[in-house]
Amino acid sequence: MDNRSSATLMTSGPIWKKIIAFAVPLFFGNLFQQLYNTADSLIVGNYLGSSALAAVSSSGNLIFLMVGFFNGIAIGAGVVVAKYFGAKKFDLVQRAIHTIVALGIVSGILLTVVGVAAAPQILVMMGTPAEVLPNSVTYFRIYFCGSLAFVMYNFLVGILQSVGDSKHPLIYLIISSIINIVLDLILVAGLGMGVGAAAFATVVSQFISALLCLLQLLKSPEEYKIHPSRIRMDWLMLRQIISNGLPAGLQNSIISLANVVVQSNINKFGQMAMAGCGSYSKVEGFAFLPITCFAMALTTFISQNLGAKEYQRAKKGAVFGVICSLSIAELIGVVIYFFAPQFLAAFNDTPQVIAYGTDQARIDALFYFLLAFSHCMAGILRGAGKSTVPMFVMLICWCIIRVSYITAAVHFIPDIHVIFWAYPLTWTLSSITFLIYFLKSDWIHGLEKQRIN
Repeated sequence: MDNRSSATLMTSGPIWKKIIAFAVPLFFGNLFQQLYNTADSLIVGNYLGSSALAAVSSSGNLIFLMVGFFNGIAIGAGVVVAKYFGAKKFDLVQRAIHTIVALGIVSGILLTVVGVAAAPQILVMMGTPAEVLPNSVTYFRIYFCGSLAFVMYNFLVGILQSVGDSKHPLIYLIISSIINIVLDLILVAGLGMGVGAAAFATVVSQFISALLCLLQLLKSPEEYKIHPSRIRMDWLMLRQIISNGLPAGLQNSIISLANVVVQSNINKFGQMAMAGCGSYSKVEGFAFLPITCFAMALTTFISQNLGAKEYQRAKKGAVFGVICSLSIAELIGVVIYFFAPQFLAAFNDTPQVIAYGTDQARIDALFYFLLAFSHCMAGILRGAGKSTVPMFVMLICWCIIRVSYITAAVHFIPDIHVIFWAYPLTWTLSSITFLIYFLKSDWIHGLEKQRIN
């Protein structure tokens, strides 16, 4: 395969074709990533039981709390690369990618130390039940031993996607997904080695996908090829990467922190509620796929076109991407609404587990179009260099208001359904806020102020 053909400039050609061609591999890539994340829960739930499933499920929000910050930094890094790639300033692209790799190495090591050391204390603070805690700590600690792989994978994929290459990440995710599932089946289903083996399988598969991304960038065209001897921090470029990525990273972490609070409230309703809501979150993850892929595609499309000063093209692409994402997300929501019990039974056939998960699905699923709109708006604004806007909108709506509502509502109405309603209510608030900002502000010129000569 010609490596040069894998990069795509989105600054010319039919808008719909460029966005769809980029978004479709992202969709399948996210699908396979969701599959290998879900494989842990499917195999653990069916072969190790509800208690082990609760341990894996309760660790999810805590893992994203730690990893989400660096994923946000990776998003900001991708915006910087895409901007200079769209403007054809390849010397600056080179400075950016080598700074990104250096930052990823430092971040991965730091996350390993913090994640392994802090696991028991944080899980206790979350109110994890005593019968679930040992398995949760084991899963969490083994998972975070692979932090370098998780961080580097996201940073390297961010580089590839920023130059319009969404095909290679798809291939690598398919490979790592298959490896993860095979290891899960051998270690957990076959040898009965417990939740730690499920975490180990995920770590191994992620190391392989990160290595494949690195090998691809080592042999890529010179414009965005990694040269090991050039890996170092360029402080001016790092400042630009952090200014774009830090708001997204803080947003991810703060939202995850809010979700940890939500999880602690769910934990109060017992092991069955934990397993049921955890299973629903896996089903919901598949609904996020079109939302995620269009938001990511829009970030790259907007940043490349604004870097090339194609302002009207950026606006048209934003509208097209939002309409596609909303339509597909709502269609999936309707399917989940009607078939939730069947989907949830794949994880665990305990009637109480299915009942809790189905109740949440029947409340949240029909509002997925609001979630899609908020994520697409966030993707557009990040691509435009306005990453602080989605940070503050989601901080207020998805964190402060959501946590305040749940804390007050559960105190006066000790019913888990009031927690389920927190999501569509706060999705509505964020969507209204984003719509007003999109229509009233001059978001299109955000990247012009962030240039290195």
